[in-house]
Amino acid sequence: MATPHPTCYLNGQQMPLVEARISPLDRSFLFGDGVYEVIPVYDGKPFRFAAHAERLSRSLAALHIRDPYSRDQWRRVVEELIAANGAGDQYVYLQVSRGAEFGRNHAPLPDIEPTVFLYCTPWPPVSAEVLATGIAAVTAQDTRWARCDIKSVALLANVMLRQLAVDAGAGETILLRDGKLMEGSASTVHVVIHGELLTPPNSHRILPGTTRGVVIELAESLGIAHRTADITETELRNADEIWLASAVREVQPVTLLDGKPVGTGQPGPLWQRVYARYQEFKRAG
Repeated sequence: MATPHPTCYLNGQQMPLVEARISPLDRSFLFGDGVYEVIPVYDGKPFRFAAHAERLSRSLAALHIRDPYSRDQWRRVVEELIAANGAGDQYVYLQVSRGAEFGRNHAPLPDIEPTVFLYCTPWPPVSAEVLATGIAAVTAQDTRWARCDIKSVALLANVMLRQLAVDAGAGETILLRDGKLMEGSASTVHVVIHGELLTPPNSHRILPGTTRGVVIELAESLGIAHRTADITETELRNADEIWLASAVREVQPVTLLDGKPVGTGQPGPLWQRVYARYQEFKRAG
């Protein structure tokens, strides 16, 4: 884990991250009552800011949390924090909680001032080994709650599922529910079957990924056939290629699933094309 940059933003002002403090009565601490976003930054510019801001708005609306800023205000806060931390390549973690009230109250939901917190971390480069040989993943039954489309800070189930991968020496846990592919514990999953790129359709059980949108857009620009469709566990295990996509991963190849090779056991040709185009696209502005 990289050491975060020194300057954060909390409730209207920039300050040293080591000095940032919130109330222990904040509802994100007591209930996980908040949402978050992770925004990649390349050459000092937030990547796909509009898509991340739109998803933030949807998550806030779903939890009936008042959005504290306009879209232009959010952009200004993000861009000023990026500049304060040296621009370049990094990523921004952004969190909004319902706020702190004096006491612990399940409901009715209080109309209080939201807590707004952002900080930045240096961009984690992908290792040459991952690019050359891919990563391992394991599968597990999806034990998360029924509203995975909300990017909630209540991530305990995701943390426990990701730990399964760590315990197995793998890079991600791919989740299955009712015999169908959902997503990773912290990523979107794409599969290639007979030259076609497939992704599970959005639903309450899947977070609508902004990076997933980029991957699909790039596949289309390359003439790669693609569609959203239910993907069975059998199709996942017999796929020619499996990819993981997220803001910080970008798009990475899974070459070992539950100890068995995916396809040839090496990063596949379609992933190589999309990954190369991604590296060009993210710098194009």
